[in-house]
Amino acid sequence: MSFSTTPRTETSATASMHNLLRSAGVVSFFTLLSRILGFARDIVIARGFGAGMGADAFIVALKLPNFLRRLFAEGAFSTAFVPVFSDYLARSDEKETHDAVRAIFTMLLVVLTLLVLISLVAMPWLIYLLAPGFNDNPEKIQLTIDLTRITFPYILFISLVALAGGILNSHNRFGIPAATPMLLNICMIACALYLSPHLQEPSTGLAIGVLLGGITQLALQWPSLKQIGMSFSWYWNPKHPAIKKTLQLMGPSVLGVSVAQINLLFDLFIASWLPEGSISYLYYADRLVEFPLGLVGIAMATAILPALSARAAAGDIDGLHEQLDMGLRFTLLLNIPATVALILMREPLVALLFERGAFTAETTRLAAQALLAYGIGLTFYSLIKVTAPAFYALKDTRTPVRIAIYSMVSNSLLNIILMFPLQHAGLALATSLSALLNASLLLVELHKKTGFTTRPGFWILFLKIVIATLIMAVLILIALPYLENRAFSLTFRALTLTGTITLAATLYFATAWLLKIQEVRLVTSMIKRRKKQV
Repeated sequence: MSFSTTPRTETSATASMHNLLRSAGVVSFFTLLSRILGFARDIVIARGFGAGMGADAFIVALKLPNFLRRLFAEGAFSTAFVPVFSDYLARSDEKETHDAVRAIFTMLLVVLTLLVLISLVAMPWLIYLLAPGFNDNPEKIQLTIDLTRITFPYILFISLVALAGGILNSHNRFGIPAATPMLLNICMIACALYLSPHLQEPSTGLAIGVLLGGITQLALQWPSLKQIGMSFSWYWNPKHPAIKKTLQLMGPSVLGVSVAQINLLFDLFIASWLPEGSISYLYYADRLVEFPLGLVGIAMATAILPALSARAAAGDIDGLHEQLDMGLRFTLLLNIPATVALILMREPLVALLFERGAFTAETTRLAAQALLAYGIGLTFYSLIKVTAPAFYALKDTRTPVRIAIYSMVSNSLLNIILMFPLQHAGLALATSLSALLNASLLLVELHKKTGFTTRPGFWILFLKIVIATLIMAVLILIALPYLENRAFSLTFRALTLTGTITLAATLYFATAWLLKIQEVRLVTSMIKRRKKQV
């Protein structure tokens, strides 16, 4: 593949940044709503189930289809499908493009239906492998098997949702795909509140909510596909070139783009041997890390993959570098302060959100330990999300695979080393350290492959971000004694925490403005123009 290296004008660069930020902003907005609903869901789960047997069993039942969703559906499949689909769009042949989508849909439907049927039969063996530490408790492992049989078909529906989302994103329609995850949380909350109390095993209601969430997400996207003339229909053609190209990219991508999920699954395997509740501590901590990761890392990755794929399809290496540099700048701008705030306020956050009912103060303390360890890796998780798509846009799957293997090996070794002195927190810390290794190697290899280097001013920007973050941290440390005082009422603590977060964010961005961070000023100017248009 040959690339153009024609210098891009400032106007072109600004327009590209506006488009990228606008797309990422749409995804981030709906992700915010989804994460808020996700916290409401977790509050309901924490209050009703705490960190006991039912919670551990459901979390494992949720982890298996969720792992496959991120690994195959939203992970490897999306990063393989979008570049292939972008190539078809570039040819401007509507029938050829539609046939490719129909062929992939049909193959996906057949393969996943068979996978679900086989897995339902083999579920006892899968659970024995996934959570061997449950084997000493027959009641717990049987409950886990029963719940996973209900949740597992979710992978079928969410994979089709990922296919639909990739098509819509490639047509610059980011809103509906970004909004669909809200339906999963809504279904789970509804089932937990209105169905679970009437069941002999309440956690079964949560599992049913997961399945309903997958069905409703697909139903929401279907009308949008029809609007762009890409509705799904049967077309059995297993030798279609689009299927072959997608599989060629998807196979290695399973490791390359989803190493963090594989690490989390290995954490689950190891945690099943630790004291009861360890899996739940990791789950609640991971949920809090997922909030800023979804708003920044995943939102930016979702927006940047179609942009990078379009640059790569046009042979525009300079444009690809430009898009990636923008992604890295905004990732650091938002993730570094989020990391520091999350770590400093970890215990007040966990206590405010989850400490009620079966979720005790001791549960809060142990979950906060995991949050500290996971929080260290937040920026690195986001850097992986932004950097890895560059390789898939270039149809290079070998490099991320090699890096993923290094990272997984390091995670496994660190898990074994750190679990003894740090228990569940050691597993979380191992994941963060392996993410650091993964992100670093991706950037090094991208430089070797394409000559990518950050644009002038990048490291000055980094220094300014650190200064602004440190000033913000001082404010949080001053407020921390009030945030941690359980003598205050829940309402007062909620208002204090919300006010502290608001003031900290305001102080950070005000400092960034005074330090003349151009990215902040660009976003401000975009908001002002938007208001004038309204």
